[in-house]
Amino acid sequence: MALAITDSNFEELLASGKPVVVDFWATWCGPCKKIGPDIEALAEEYKEQAVIGKCDVEENDGLAMRFGVRNVPTVIFIKNGEVVDKQVGAAPKSTFEEKLKAIL
Repeated sequence: MALAITDSNFEELLASGKPVVVDFWATWCGPCKKIGPDIEALAEEYKEQAVIGKCDVEENDGLAMRFGVRNVPTVIFIKNGEVVDKQVGAAPKSTFEEKLKAIL
């Protein structure tokens, strides 16, 4: 299951040393709901290799502002504390998995 990533736990997740994938989403967003199951599946499949979670932009506007998220869904890929890739908008699971594999 994808972690709930919040303004308060984000730094702790970064400190894990694993790549971090954050799905910025909102409850009212149709495309967010469309990719949600794919993000959940990746979180389960790669739980030993990466931290994968979802960040509700309405409850965690600090993180959304920090990463310049203007549209949802936006999925960012972080390695060694730096954003190395980003997907704005819905995409097939394979797109997210390719981006994840590139940072593992």
